[in-house]
Amino acid sequence: MTLSVGMLGYRFMGRAHSNAFARLPMFFPDAPEVERDVLVGRDEAALREAADRLGFARTATDWREVVDDVDVFYNLGPNHVHAEPTVSALEAGTPVLCEKPLAATLDDAERMAAAAERAGVPAAIAFNYRYIPAIQYAKRLIDDGILGEIHHVRANYLQDWLVDPQSPWSWRNSEELAGSGALGDLGAHSVDLAQFLLGDRIERVSGHLRTFVDERPAPGADGGGLDAESRDDVETRPVTVDDAYSAQAAFEGGAMGTFEASRFANGRKNAHTIEVNGSAGSLRFDLERLNELEVLRGDDRGFETVLVTDPDDPYIDHWWPPGHTVGWEHTFVHEDYEFLTAVAEGSEYHPDFQDGLAVQRVLDAVERSDETGSWIDV
Repeated sequence: MTLSVGMLGYRFMGRAHSNAFARLPMFFPDAPEVERDVLVGRDEAALREAADRLGFARTATDWREVVDDVDVFYNLGPNHVHAEPTVSALEAGTPVLCEKPLAATLDDAERMAAAAERAGVPAAIAFNYRYIPAIQYAKRLIDDGILGEIHHVRANYLQDWLVDPQSPWSWRNSEELAGSGALGDLGAHSVDLAQFLLGDRIERVSGHLRTFVDERPAPGADGGGLDAESRDDVETRPVTVDDAYSAQAAFEGGAMGTFEASRFANGRKNAHTIEVNGSAGSLRFDLERLNELEVLRGDDRGFETVLVTDPDDPYIDHWWPPGHTVGWEHTFVHEDYEFLTAVAEGSEYHPDFQDGLAVQRVLDAVERSDETGSWIDV
């Protein structure tokens, strides 16, 4: 079966998924055949160049011309353009994979989840970290009861790309375009992984958000290398989202959670860790060492570091001999394999829009908690 794909967005995530499409037939021969049909964007010249580079047959500048003309629609645009194209695609009966977080607002996320429910076709939220072999292995350990009763989960996601106050403004700094900052961009991954690993939902939260730099140079404005007085003349735009957040969480099953994300953690490039502590053991995962899982199996010998590269580990039989590691880009191959297979077979896919909505409700509650200074029910 050949599935024609329409893709909105061709930069970071567009490259990641296009690379995955190219890898699928080499390493997952049972995957559906993918036709990279149409690439969607606004800048025609950049769009044509990207289509050639990413292997798409044609381009379009209006997603309305695409969503009912392809077998699968990938919405990889900024958060504020998640809702309309996605809902339109679903109303046309077209399966969708949408970038995270599901939307810029809870209202839009609820509207998208309702559209997916009505459509009855696979609707995927792009939490690709679920498909890291070590995370799948960790999920198996927890589900098999190796850790016993879960008491704690703690997760942080730290980056430093906004430490410099002269780093230019982008849509990710706008509440109108992004919804939130580090909370939605990074925290969404942590919240999803915690709920996925525990198989449990967060029921209430207490959150704190902080913005360290209130305005940044507008795109194209050059404030670098100037003295303070000269920089005053550089055009700036306001930063209306959080640069960092922290939250406490209570899970329905009784576990406690702590979460943190920042774009101001100097020296941290993509440091995402999650630790789960239970009555009989613990585990810890670090995205910067994504082939490893630290596991304590209920004795006093301390943590062992498990290298998750054996053929019987999740997905590894498709790749290399034991000890030959996989990387960040392989998570998209696994994600697209599962999603496109679900589309071809008409089967269920997770994480779906209900999973994305569950995360969005937590993000919204964290923001409301920061505003009110109190615990908020999710």
